[in-house]
Amino acid sequence: MIKMIMHGCNGAMGQVISGIAAEENNIEIVAGIDPNMTKENPYPVFSSLESCDVEADVIVDFTSAKAVEGLLHYSIEKQIPVVLCTTGLSEDQVKLVEEASRQVAVLRSANMSLGVNLLMKLIKDAALVLAGAGFDIEILEKHHNKKLDAPSGTALALADSINEAMDQEFHYVYDRSQVRKARDKKEIGISAVRGGTIVGEHDVIFAGTDEVVTFQHTAYSKAIFARGAVSAAKFLAGKKPGLYTMKDVIEN
Repeated sequence: MIKMIMHGCNGAMGQVISGIAAEENNIEIVAGIDPNMTKENPYPVFSSLESCDVEADVIVDFTSAKAVEGLLHYSIEKQIPVVLCTTGLSEDQVKLVEEASRQVAVLRSANMSLGVNLLMKLIKDAALVLAGAGFDIEILEKHHNKKLDAPSGTALALADSINEAMDQEFHYVYDRSQVRKARDKKEIGISAVRGGTIVGEHDVIFAGTDEVVTFQHTAYSKAIFARGAVSAAKFLAGKKPGLYTMKDVIEN
């Protein structure tokens, strides 16, 4: 049985993951971490990582970027692999993740969905054909009104997938309101919408002369991310130090 710590257990995603994990036969949440102690859970909950004395095989994190440094320090100290699902990390924090992965197994993904990770593969292939033919590329993402970071980590990961396929020849544009000029052919426009309870929508638009090709992924429930996180936890438990992604989980 894989023993798991849920970091951010009383948040929306933490609660969904708790429900998904409870239905699994070979993984068990043995402790939760959350400063919000108002919810009841079938496992002990600690207000901080420092106060948690429960042994575990893996940590799953769905919190906020400000908690990442402490989480990585704890993971290294206890030698517990960590599935890092939090988005909106700064460049310095991304470097910390890479440094931590030299000492402990870290799986970092902008999106835990199987569908989104397949989409990243598909748009790489599309970019080679369409971007090479002069199509403009735009990414539109929509999320609920409580999401803090914009653009989403998934939107950036989609842009990075295209850029990787095209030898990093594109730059990203997030706001056109201050610049009155024609669109640069070597840019990827990324736009964000925040409103209501939208779980997550991502459109990757290849716009050419007289034709448009759009790749779209729509999340109807947080459960798709929860299932991915639990699958990632099962995969990462017992792994050697290194930086892993959902691609490793899918191909395993």
